[in-house]
Amino acid sequence: MRAFNAELSKLFSLPGIWLAFLIGAFAPAVIAALDSTAQKEKIIAGVSTRLSEVGYIGLGLGVQGVIILGVLAVSSEYLTESSESGGGNQITTSLTVVSSRFHFLLAKASAVTVISILLSIVAILTTVSATNLILGEYAPAFEESRLIGAVCYWIFTALLAFGITVLTKNGIIPLAVLMINSSVVTVSYLLAKVTKLAFYLPDKAGVDMFMFTSDSFHTPFTGGLIMFAWVAVLFIVAAIVFHRRDVTS
Repeated sequence: MRAFNAELSKLFSLPGIWLAFLIGAFAPAVIAALDSTAQKEKIIAGVSTRLSEVGYIGLGLGVQGVIILGVLAVSSEYLTESSESGGGNQITTSLTVVSSRFHFLLAKASAVTVISILLSIVAILTTVSATNLILGEYAPAFEESRLIGAVCYWIFTALLAFGITVLTKNGIIPLAVLMINSSVVTVSYLLAKVTKLAFYLPDKAGVDMFMFTSDSFHTPFTGGLIMFAWVAVLFIVAAIVFHRRDVTS
């Protein structure tokens, strides 16, 4: 428990974490507001709409905040400290305090999970508010089961970013790859046009937990199970690599 509290404290002390909170809380709402405006114009023009997807698209594309969270949680450990602090890395100090590397990773992943849950709930509140404000009586009814799926998607995305950063020891690569892949046209989406195997990639399967469209390939439960499996395997591999790694190099 002390390790978990220490990781929470370290995360909240990072300057970049507030950018993650800001993006995570409001990016989905901005996307939802733009989409709601477009759908309202279609309603007025008498054109067919996709109201059932409004809001959920924002929650699907607005995960950049938790991606930053997952990356920062690990990459901050490898930043070089000031000369007054000895010029080493935070990771050395962290592992001195928490002798078990597995417990250290578990505590850090737990802190990322808790913050991701809180951030996703805030994102849902801002997204639902923006959608209802713009669409008014035309606003779709947000289903509890789909919102729970969105929360799970955010948690799993943060943990994927976390695991990849553990493997790379560098935040630039996972941040760039995951941020690009969470944009409007994802790599998974493009691959899905070529092979059905792409539907088993974590992000593509994960969105089926709350995005019910004609393109959905999995049931919400199956999609969540696939994404969870990716997270579990990645965490196990990351834990093994981290256990064997010389953290000073």
